[in-house]
Amino acid sequence: MSRSLVLALLSLAIAGRLVAEDQAPQPTPQKRGGWFSRMLHPFQSSPVPTYKDARLRGLVLDLKLSPQPVKLSEVRQREVKTTLTNVSKRAVVLDFTSDQRIEIHLKNSSETILTTWSDNHAFDANTAAVLINPGEHVYYPETIATRELTPNKVFLVEVFFPQYPELRIRQKFLTAP
Repeated sequence: MSRSLVLALLSLAIAGRLVAEDQAPQPTPQKRGGWFSRMLHPFQSSPVPTYKDARLRGLVLDLKLSPQPVKLSEVRQREVKTTLTNVSKRAVVLDFTSDQRIEIHLKNSSETILTTWSDNHAFDANTAAVLINPGEHVYYPETIATRELTPNKVFLVEVFFPQYPELRIRQKFLTAP
């Protein structure tokens, strides 16, 4: 091959690579699957819930519990990690009348509250606002006592914002001895 041909091919390869690097991949919007997907993933919620309170539109709650299943002989506290994400194109402001942002209830299968997270916390009556910009999130890593749990049963963790009752998420889990 001639030197000019090699240089031409090399410059084309470099130019093609630069063009490919300039094009950032665009995120694809999440869509809820059909009935078959809902059967396989019954607890998966729709990407953006619709709230009656217009101030909350665009907010998405996520709840992560660990470990699974809860081994009561090894665990005295349950990790409850809640994330509130703003997926809208506008900033969302949440006003609070105290330092408490969230509440966590640990419930049995008949929905009876066994443990309330705020019972072990003190909150001052400081009014404040939380601003969540588009694409940003607020993270609440907390723990709740497992002393009321019994082995081999299903329980429920419910996290909600007392000032905004519509902002609520629940997740079931199983206990082990």
